Amino acid sequence: MKNKWLQIALSVLSLGLAVLLVVYLPQIVHTLTGKPVSWHAIGTVFGTLNAGAIAAMTALWLLSLLAYTFVLTNSLPGLNNLQALTINAAGSAISNLLPFGGAAGVAVTFAMTRGWGFGNRPIVVMTLVSGIWNTLFRFILPAVGIIALLMSGEVPNPTVAHAGWVGAVSILVLCVIVGAALYWERAAVLLGKGLDLVLPKRLHASQAFFKLRHDTAEIVRTRWHRLSLAMVFFLGLQWAIMVACMLATGAYPGLAQSLAVFALSRVLTSALITPSGAGIMEGGVVLLLTAFGVDAAPATATALLFGFWTYTIEIPFGGLALGAWAFLRRRNGRSTATESPSAISKAPQ
Repeated sequence: MKNKWLQIALSVLSLGLAVLLVVYLPQIVHTLTGKPVSWHAIGTVFGTLNAGAIAAMTALWLLSLLAYTFVLTNSLPGLNNLQALTINAAGSAISNLLPFGGAAGVAVTFAMTRGWGFGNRPIVVMTLVSGIWNTLFRFILPAVGIIALLMSGEVPNPTVAHAGWVGAVSILVLCVIVGAALYWERAAVLLGKGLDLVLPKRLHASQAFFKLRHDTAEIVRTRWHRLSLAMVFFLGLQWAIMVACMLATGAYPGLAQSLAVFALSRVLTSALITPSGAGIMEGGVVLLLTAFGVDAAPATATALLFGFWTYTIEIPFGGLALGAWAFLRRRNGRSTATESPSAISKAPQ
């Protein structure tokens, strides 16, 4: 009970902090950048949005949701896209409300998928595989952002450029090593030995990795390309949402810069101090956009608009999905319970 009330208190505090960060975002932006901005100026930017821009953002958002369903359907054979959409929406709503909502999201996933007839082991494999692919691409994104900036010339001097190339290549090499180890047994053995050399023995890192690989090997070997393609489309569509937000608010800084801003925004969603990094993500986006020469008001409007499409709207949408699932489950259960004996076919005599 104490842990339950502690979790509730932490959740309330985390949500409260997210709200405060958004409410005081203009003051935070002024402190970080030295550029004055007000809610009136931000509202003026929002007032310039037209129906066409909003329709485009809506279409891109729906397509991004559809793209991610293929990550889940390929992680759990037999799952259809509508079921995957329901799982993703409900899980996102919970994680967007709770600072450590991952466990609650997994519990909801188990309840839904078991209700659809899936066993525990396939559900665990789906959770592991989808989590691995999300983590790998979360590492790849910063490297993509760094390379985009380097290729555009957005670096102050050769020393920083060299450090950027080293960092980006190192991240990509690390992702390739992990991916190869998940696919090939020999690579897994080498990585396991390396983990044991680098990490303390009490962590049993190699054993944990071998168990992870054993549980996910079949799906990874047969579906890695589909999983990767689905993640590319999902993240590409989310980047397109950000570009649409930038264009609508007049804050588009260029192709490479938009990639860098998008990569930073996705990294900042990992900040657990608030649910899905809400408030922190917006501040980071504004800071980087203003560093690229964008005025504070359009930059802040872009950050808030992008946060709406990737965070805020997922809460009511996920609530509707969860409510529809619960209603259908209750109705089906009631129908089964009230089914008349005459409707049940008799066994042959």
